[in-house]
Amino acid sequence: MNGLFAGMEFMLSLGVMACGRLRARVLSLRGARVGAKTSLGARCIVDRPRGVTIGERVLLEAEVYMKLVDDAAALEIGSRTFVGRGVEFDVMERISIGEHTLIAPRCFITDHSHGVATGLRINQQPCLAAPVVIGSDVWLGAGTVVLPGVRIGDGAVVGANSVVTEDVAAMAVVAGAPARFLRRRDAADDKGAARRRRGNES
Repeated sequence: MNGLFAGMEFMLSLGVMACGRLRARVLSLRGARVGAKTSLGARCIVDRPRGVTIGERVLLEAEVYMKLVDDAAALEIGSRTFVGRGVEFDVMERISIGEHTLIAPRCFITDHSHGVATGLRINQQPCLAAPVVIGSDVWLGAGTVVLPGVRIGDGAVVGANSVVTEDVAAMAVVAGAPARFLRRRDAADDKGAARRRRGNES
């Protein structure tokens, strides 16, 4: 009986994968550039797909919203990147994401915001845009917000529910609202190596 259930689960997973790749194929037919073996989850929404470029073997879970608000807007997602359920990309100019990056569920990434000058209602303010660049091998924790003009370097880690308002250096670990530097990611490797050396010497 266990073997039967395992076989059914395997067949179901194949079906889910096939549906995801079919959705990605449909997205490419709508004008997006989509790499091989990329999978798109159920109920994803893509506005202005001609501005979307997705690399190979990218996995986008259900309910991802790729909201391009201008015909010249561009969203680029590098190969082997993971985008969790409910992530929203809000793009007026350009958002670029590198390869092998993990974007956890419910993140919000935008390259624009409303002006706040006096004398005009908020809904009359012009939008101010600045490109967002997220490097390769980056991890954005669940619920992270990335604001316009931010650059996140390769290998950086951003803690859950952080609000990133300034650039994050490569290999940095940051968290908080606004996000603040905690340590370097590679510093933990240095400490671990030092502990191992001390253990070998004793």
